[in-house]
Amino acid sequence: MTKKDAPPRWDRKMQQRLARGEAAALGELYDRFASLVHGLAHRVLGDERAADGITRDVFAHVWEHPESYDPKQGPLRSWVAGLTHRLAVQRLRATETAALTRAGEGSAEELERKVRHASVAARADYIVQSMPTPLRAALELAYFQRRDYRQAAADLSITEDEARRRLRLGLQLLSTALDTGAPGAPPGYGGAA
Repeated sequence: MTKKDAPPRWDRKMQQRLARGEAAALGELYDRFASLVHGLAHRVLGDERAADGITRDVFAHVWEHPESYDPKQGPLRSWVAGLTHRLAVQRLRATETAALTRAGEGSAEELERKVRHASVAARADYIVQSMPTPLRAALELAYFQRRDYRQAAADLSITEDEARRRLRLGLQLLSTALDTGAPGAPPGYGGAA
């Protein structure tokens, strides 16, 4: 692995601290990633209580199995997001399968459609949260406040060309949510979990 490909120092140090059983490391990790984990779980499951459970499960897994993270495979943030996604999809499949069985209706295809839909939505959330702040700010103005590129440029105190560039790049990144094999996709994202 070249120096450029080396994982961030914080990720390596965090894994080492977790492997030594440092409770403070788990606290730092929780502070840094809890909102990401909960948000992704909620997006997949659509249920606050279930998202709370997945959040607990993710951090319990990290605490009990810190060696399962391999810094050479990518950032800790992506690994945590992938773990969250995998656990949330497992819970969604179990919950939906049980509901379909009780009701005596539905199909495996319907369940997989729900899982794919939840996966794309969770991936889109992850992409937006991981986006550099300037891109995210431009997209939020355009989407939530219905600003065009000229209004976004004025609100952000940037040129119109820069606003168009940020919006275009942000939308290009967001469009990869449908591409389950996109480079940089967290492990476990996409239709298969």
